[in-house]
Amino acid sequence: MRYLLIILFSLFLSKIVFAEDVTIEMLNKLDKRSMVYSTEIVRINSGDTVFWKSTDKGHNVQFISKNGVPEGVEKFKSKIGKDTEFTFTIPGIYAYWCVPHKTMGMIGFVIVDGDVSNLDSIKKVKFLGKSKKIAQTLITEIEGL
Repeated sequence: MRYLLIILFSLFLSKIVFAEDVTIEMLNKLDKRSMVYSTEIVRINSGDTVFWKSTDKGHNVQFISKNGVPEGVEKFKSKIGKDTEFTFTIPGIYAYWCVPHKTMGMIGFVIVDGDVSNLDSIKKVKFLGKSKKIAQTLITEIEGL
């Protein structure tokens, strides 16, 4: 029993110490929605990397620079149809979208270190088309975390 506790404790500590990588697929269809990221809200720690996999072609990732990221975050935009990655070092919420499909609701959020202090700024982002309704739903979910 003692060894089991040591192993479990070690596994717990390793989640805190070591960065975790997350993969999000860029998809044409998932369930009943089209033009979507496989996971729309991701919670990670500083130092973690998110990989966006271009499972279906024609998609990209762009941070929403006006009100959509914490202060001090540089612009980030991937090429269309290419896998990309970003290592997060600044706590806060990062809003992003697929440029060709942002009005179709292809948006997502990354929350770093559980920091939602820029949520009011995120609420000021001008989402268009289907993204407006989807963003409201996702922001409500974030508020409940």
